[in-house]
Amino acid sequence: MKNVLVTGGGGFVGLGVVRALCKMGIRTVVVGRHRYPAVEELGGLCLVGDIRDREFMVRACNNIDTVFHVAAKAGVWGSWGEYFGINVRGTENVLAACQENLVSRLVYTSTPSVVFNRGHLRGVDETTPYATDVLCHYARSKIMAEILVLEANSPLLRTTALRPHLVWGPGDTNLIPRLIERGRSGALKIVGNGNNKVDISYIDNVVDAHIQAAVNLECYGTAAGEAFFISQGEPVKLWEWINDLFIQLAIPPVAKSITFDKAYAIGFVLEKVYGLLRKKQEPKMTRFVAEQLAKSHWFSIKKAQGILPYTPKVSTAEGMKRLVAWVREVGL
Repeated sequence: MKNVLVTGGGGFVGLGVVRALCKMGIRTVVVGRHRYPAVEELGGLCLVGDIRDREFMVRACNNIDTVFHVAAKAGVWGSWGEYFGINVRGTENVLAACQENLVSRLVYTSTPSVVFNRGHLRGVDETTPYATDVLCHYARSKIMAEILVLEANSPLLRTTALRPHLVWGPGDTNLIPRLIERGRSGALKIVGNGNNKVDISYIDNVVDAHIQAAVNLECYGTAAGEAFFISQGEPVKLWEWINDLFIQLAIPPVAKSITFDKAYAIGFVLEKVYGLLRKKQEPKMTRFVAEQLAKSHWFSIKKAQGILPYTPKVSTAEGMKRLVAWVREVGL
C-alpha cells in the first residue's frame, strides 16, 4: 500500500484506520462531506464530496491502490431512500470508481447485522446465510452492499468484508456517549432476563483487522471474496458489561427491567407512530433494538484468525481501563 483512500475517514472506525495508515507513512486520502481537522493533523488529505456522486468518487480514486470503504448511514431509524442511497448506491459508486481507476484492493466495513434473522446467534460462523427477516433499513442495506462488494471480487480488484460487532473504546462518538447519557438519566432498562451474551470489539483491534485485511489482499489474496466476523473473541454478558462501566464511572447500575415481549411491542407501536408522523428522531425503542438488547449474538472469529490473520491484541479488561480513563479525561 502506497496510496490509500478511506471513505468515512472522519468517523470513529474510519479515523482509527487513517491514524494507523499515517503512522505507517502511507499517503492517505479521506472522502467525506466535510473537512476533518483531526485527519489533517495526522497528515491526511481531505476531499469534500458525497459517495453518492459517482463522478466525484471516480476522481477521488485516481492514483489510489487501496480503498477502505468505511462510510455508511448507521442507526436504526430513517428513510429507506437515505439508507439505500448511501449504503447501496454509494457502495456501487465506490466499486465503479475502483474498477475505472484500476484500484487493486478494497476492504469494506460491514456488520454482523447482515445475518441477524431474529433469535439468538451463539458462536455462528460466516457460513450463516444472510438474514431474510430484517427489522431495519440499516441491516437490509448493508446486506445488499456486502453482496455487491464480494461479488465484485476479481483478479483485478480484490475485495473483502469485515463484520466488527459493537465497536467501542476511546474516541467513540456513538455507542458509549449514548450509554452514558441514558445511564445518567435513568432511561435504561434491562430487556429480557439479562443473561444474553454479545460480542464487542475494541477499536484498536478493529483497526488492526482492517490493516491486516488490506495486507492480505496485497500479499496473499486468501481473504479475497470473503467476509469475516471481528470481535474480542470472548463474548460478554451485555448488561454486566454495561453495569461494570457505569460503576467505574459512578453511574448507578441498571437495575430495572422489562420483558422482551413488552419491549418488542412498544418498539412496534413507536415505529408505527413515528412513521405516520414522519418523525426524524429515532424512537426510544424499536423492534430491532429490543432484539439486540435481549438476545445473544456472538460469533466465531476462527476464520479471521486463520486467514487474515487476526488476533485481538487489546483485551476487554485493558480496553475498559483505557475507555474509563478517556471518558474521565474528556468529561463525557
